[in-house]
Amino acid sequence: QVQVMESGGGLVQPGGSLRLSCTASGSIFGRSTMGWYRQAPGKERQLVARIFVGGVADYASSVEGRFTISRDLAKNTIYLQMNSLKPEDTAVYYCNALVLASNTDYWGHGTQVTVSS
Repeated sequence: QVQVMESGGGLVQPGGSLRLSCTASGSIFGRSTMGWYRQAPGKERQLVARIFVGGVADYASSVEGRFTISRDLAKNTIYLQMNSLKPEDTAVYYCNALVLASNTDYWGHGTQVTVSS
């Protein structure tokens, strides 16, 4: 059974940092684009950052320069380092694995990030 699981959310003050982790099943990790999405209350889910199979990453303009996506191939894990957090970063953050060969999406259950003083 394919699994995608996030961890690392929480409450942080504006200007603070958090690191999210996402571990995916080994059967899909190495052949998927791995990404972080977020959904704020009343808004659509949006792409935050993703890392392609070859290692190239891209970011939403709203987080570029503050967030960094990275991966550990040996651990089937991606990370999202979030610095200089703002209240508008508050959302549920979801990890996504897009298996390229089948164009199939797998989602984690999400982790809440709240930026508030």
